[in-house]
Amino acid sequence: TDGHTVAHSGCAAPALLPRADHTVVVLADGDVSWHRIEVPKANAARLRAALAGAMEEALLDDAQALHFALDAGAAPGASGWVAVTDSRRLVDVLAALEGAGRDVELVTTASRPRDSARGHFLLRDGDATPTLVLEHRDGVACVGLDGALARSLLTAAGEPVHCTAAPAAAATAEHWLGAPVAALGEAERALGAVRSPFNLRQFDLAPRHRGARALRESWRRLQRPEWRAVRVGLVALAALQVIGLNAYAWQQQRALDGRRQAMDALLRATFPGVRTVLDAPLQMQRETDRARAEAGRPGDAGFEILLGHTAAAWPDGAGPMASLRFDNDHLALATPGWSDAQRRQFAERLQAAGYRAEFTDGRVSVVRAKGGA
Repeated sequence: TDGHTVAHSGCAAPALLPRADHTVVVLADGDVSWHRIEVPKANAARLRAALAGAMEEALLDDAQALHFALDAGAAPGASGWVAVTDSRRLVDVLAALEGAGRDVELVTTASRPRDSARGHFLLRDGDATPTLVLEHRDGVACVGLDGALARSLLTAAGEPVHCTAAPAAAATAEHWLGAPVAALGEAERALGAVRSPFNLRQFDLAPRHRGARALRESWRRLQRPEWRAVRVGLVALAALQVIGLNAYAWQQQRALDGRRQAMDALLRATFPGVRTVLDAPLQMQRETDRARAEAGRPGDAGFEILLGHTAAAWPDGAGPMASLRFDNDHLALATPGWSDAQRRQFAERLQAAGYRAEFTDGRVSVVRAKGGA
């Protein structure tokens, strides 16, 4: 649960494995061979074939039956480590796990070349004596304790080798070394390998994430312990955004309320007869129109004004109006026989003066346009 200690461990068929946020395959030490070569200069599409050609003499099996993977930091044109394993076995393992609904995001190795030498003693199935897995700068060696090869490799390391052992092999390892050995279980060792930046899912085995699967994979990665700071930062940023938006909305609401109060105060001060304010702009317009009518002055939508603009915009060649009617700031005229050109000319001239023409069934209504002068 914390990414550093083993809470539970066990063994089961793929379909019976418990559900997990991340599924990682760790290849056993003897399943991978390491080769240091000059990585060929080739593009991503041809790099796998170039690796097979460059390593042909060092391989015992057919290159088509093997899977190649570049170690982290290895780049074309430079010296780097290449891991080689049986392709068919790895494909079968991935197919079994993914067929059981376990998406494998990482395939790594239990051991790998290291700058500082490390040794681990383990008991393979069917072996009576432990095997020494030695990780050093020249690669990885898996040798039995019978004979002098294991001791010669420890001596050739040229430095003190930190050794661990599986619990079942610890007593034999301590007797063989003549020194205490720290116990390290298989699950703990696998968990340490999971933190490796090396991933064998390369070339034809590279994961292909699309659509919802890509989103799910990104979410799973974000849940890792190393991304905790990012998660906290994103939550804090979202909280600040919500707080900021609420504060801005509150300020805008206060400003809007202030303007409404100012409009209401202006309406009451200008027209003391208004006692209840429901819509200040509309009420102010009505009171203004009423005061203008009482003073005998025509407004912008008065009969005389509308009639004058209608006469000024009368289209060329049109005869006199057949009838007219004025009702509620609308001047309605009967315009039989007007052509489309005459209607267009009349509407354009009225629009220039700030008025609008509405044609329906041989009649035209002249009204003041919104915002017009």
